Amino acid sequence: EATLDLAERRRIRSAIRELQRQELERDEETLASKRFRPERSSHRQDDKENWPQSRHLEEEQQATLAALSEQLEAITSVEELTKLLRAAGEYEERKLIRAAIRKLRAEEIE
Repeated sequence: EATLDLAERRRIRSAIRELQRQELERDEETLASKRFRPERSSHRQDDKENWPQSRHLEEEQQATLAALSEQLEAITSVEELTKLLRAAGEYEERKLIRAAIRKLRAEEIE
């Protein structure tokens, strides 16, 4: 409600600011507790259950990358490597192809 007393208005505004400050502090405390929360044990259990499968996929990816690396060694054209780069879908594949392109360009400069 409206009040004409200036002193009362000041008290009301300072009370509102104090409530807002307390709310901000609570929000910051909540964020801090979430930020440093330890991992849940069920999440670790999921990791243990999926570990053999993820390890198998990782081994397959490493084998694929090794084969790609050997294939890239045989290519001597930057244009051909650029075509492969545009067709590659995985980050690691693109990373290897870009490295091969840099290597070829360095050899051309020498």
